[in-house]
Amino acid sequence: MTNAQSYYQNNAAAMRPVRESMPELLKGFGGLHQAAMKAGALTTAEKELIALAIGLTVRCENCIYAHINAALRAGATREQIIEAAGVAVLMQGGPTYTYLPRVMEALDALNPTAPSK
Repeated sequence: MTNAQSYYQNNAAAMRPVRESMPELLKGFGGLHQAAMKAGALTTAEKELIALAIGLTVRCENCIYAHINAALRAGATREQIIEAAGVAVLMQGGPTYTYLPRVMEALDALNPTAPSK
């Protein structure tokens, strides 16, 4: 099982105690998230690609998985996700480059009919 598969299978359950212990914080963060990610001058998919690139540059594996899933749900394509990851490498270099396998794992976990080449 890849890290991405484990995340998609287990993250909701792992976050349950956090939601129960910090309901006000999660409510506030959820409101911020909804406000920031709703379509406006940028589409939700474009915003998710930006969030993915930032997640890559700060090396947040859970952010990578979450924003790839959200980007796909918002209509982004596999190719757009891969290009956004390339821009992140341009901006942050080698450390971000080492997280590119997480991108491919996530894409494969969410869309097993289109495996990485």
